[in-house]
Amino acid sequence: MTSFPAPFDRYQGEVLPEWIDFNGHMNLAYYTVLFDYATDALFEAIGIGHAYKDTTNHGTFVAETHNLYERELLIGERVRVATQIVGADGKRLHLAHEMFNLGSGERAATQELMLLLLRRPMLGSPDPTGPAAASRCRLSGEIAPDPNPQSLRLDQA
Repeated sequence: MTSFPAPFDRYQGEVLPEWIDFNGHMNLAYYTVLFDYATDALFEAIGIGHAYKDTTNHGTFVAETHNLYERELLIGERVRVATQIVGADGKRLHLAHEMFNLGSGERAATQELMLLLLRRPMLGSPDPTGPAAASRCRLSGEIAPDPNPQSLRLDQA
């Protein structure tokens, strides 16, 4: 069995000029874009990326997301995103992302996601009889879900 890093922080990105708003910093929508790219990188690494979705006709759909913006990001700044799998079962995948400014090392934002694992095209309910993508990352032992990742800030109201 191969080792898998937890947290997974292999995604890095850059704040593009077209993402800057009239205040001179990255518009809030593009934090979500960077987090989405990090999610895609994680999915490819754990085997539930585009090829898996195309061959199995199963996919993931975001049901809920929570973002926390802590620091602004400016044009050209580079970031890395660390991701934790908080929990997984045959129907759901719960992720937590932390975005860090590579220059300062400071955390810029966090995102928590709840994804549903569904047969495509989406028919509105999970398919518990299909291949459970969550089991590919949870039951293989390669990734241990973290019940209390720092990014969730469960100790703060």
